[in-house]
Amino acid sequence: MENFIFSVNVVLPLFLTMCLGTFLRRIKIFDEKFLITANRFAFKVLLPTLLFNNIYTSNIKDSFNGKLIIFAVCTILIILALAFLIVPKLEKNNKNKGVLIQAIFRSNYVLFGIPLCINIFGESGIGATSMLIAIVVPLYNFMAVLVLDIYSKEKIEIKEIIADICKNPFIVGSLAAIIVSLLGIKLPSAIEKTVADIGKTATPLALMILGGEFEIGNVYKNIKYIVAVCILKLILLPAIVLFVAINIGFRGAELGALFAMIAAPGAVSSFTMAQQCDANYELAGQIVFVTTILSSITIFMFIYILKSIGIF
Repeated sequence: MENFIFSVNVVLPLFLTMCLGTFLRRIKIFDEKFLITANRFAFKVLLPTLLFNNIYTSNIKDSFNGKLIIFAVCTILIILALAFLIVPKLEKNNKNKGVLIQAIFRSNYVLFGIPLCINIFGESGIGATSMLIAIVVPLYNFMAVLVLDIYSKEKIEIKEIIADICKNPFIVGSLAAIIVSLLGIKLPSAIEKTVADIGKTATPLALMILGGEFEIGNVYKNIKYIVAVCILKLILLPAIVLFVAINIGFRGAELGALFAMIAAPGAVSSFTMAQQCDANYELAGQIVFVTTILSSITIFMFIYILKSIGIF
């Protein structure tokens, strides 16, 4: 019950924040012009700052675990490769293809990772999770930019895609943090606090923007996509990855870090990125909205089963 309450307490604030955005749109405090500007601000400033802060404070050197990193990266790339092969065969609309592939391989690890592992393993869960955040989040963002660029442009230009990747604020923020962290550069405390404070505003604003853009009546036209992604992302993929990880020998905080990575709902920034890349951001937002709500149930289910069989 404690883990269920925790899962609800992690997810419910996100849901309520999205609902606040919907409410503010209904009472005309948010309008279309504001949402477009705020989305651009979140994409170019707030979310990159959040990523920088999370990686900068994760102590990459101290918690390095080669086996865990290799497994996590291979897992993401295999899922991405399978999505690349399967999604285009089932979906013809390019604006949907990139969004669906991104939804399948990318999770909200930044928000769910550390709190979930701390709740299960205490402070000992921070190291492995923080290290994976520093590796996984830049990989998520790099591949998301690549996928969305491939399917949002009529003609694929490799040089243009590489340029977009290099200019993407998420990539810039992530790489800057990795460089600073690996070089052992210590920012002045005033700058650290400023970066941390700005980063804290990213998720609430992104969620309110998502709520403001969300139209419940439009969910039904995308229901087949949403159901398929929810089943795959929240149930099948976590079950398969956990089964493999357990049989390879991962236990404790390492397994918890992998669990948080694969079982978390859709990343809030995937909606922001889809909108900026001229993809079907409505579908991206709906997937984030629904997976965030349902993840409280699926996360509880996995934690309960793993605790019952003595794995956690």
